[in-house]
Amino acid sequence: MFPPLDLSCNLINLSIVMDLNERLGSSLLVVLKPQSTELVNDLVNDPPPPSPILTKRALSLCSITTFFFSLAGQGGSNANAAILEADDDEELLEKVKKDRKKRLEKQGVINSSNEEKAYLQDVVYKLSKVGQAIDNNDLSAASSVLGSSIDADWVKKANKAFIKLSSSPEEKSQVDTFNTSLASLIASVTRNDVESSKIAFVSSASAFEQWTTLTGLLGQLKGL
Repeated sequence: MFPPLDLSCNLINLSIVMDLNERLGSSLLVVLKPQSTELVNDLVNDPPPPSPILTKRALSLCSITTFFFSLAGQGGSNANAAILEADDDEELLEKVKKDRKKRLEKQGVINSSNEEKAYLQDVVYKLSKVGQAIDNNDLSAASSVLGSSIDADWVKKANKAFIKLSSSPEEKSQVDTFNTSLASLIASVTRNDVESSKIAFVSSASAFEQWTTLTGLLGQLKGL
């Protein structure tokens, strides 16, 4: 048994006593002075409100911690975005270099292809003459320029130039369109079909002009 304790029951001592009573149970006898009785009754009947779990200081610390973690997360996201952007820039730069290299190589081929450019200049001349003849409904004149078939000498020379100067699928596709339209034009002129001749002529001329644009020859041929 513990000896009785004679305490003046101010608020601090009372808290200690109550805590000891709870821990030691009946082994501790607390003797209160008479003037402390009313205070004990007040504390028993009207206990103080529980302390809040989070104090203002704790809330402040939580807010600051959350803020810094937020900044850290944003910093990581920004760093990742910067890395991706750098990769994209590097890929774009590499693509630009390759495209420039191809253009320079293509320009070198064009500059050294004087014979092929002469064949292509003849195509421009013939298409101009044929267009004027069809516009005047003079299919006989158009036929004399075109020839009787797709095997005409000027067509063979033009295709020789097409083969040498065409490198991309788009360029080769325009060559196919030109040859198909030209065959239709020759057939329409031979049949003396003015309307079909006009349609086929526009298709042929458009395909040829598109091809010269793709290959970089547009500014090097007169009459386009």
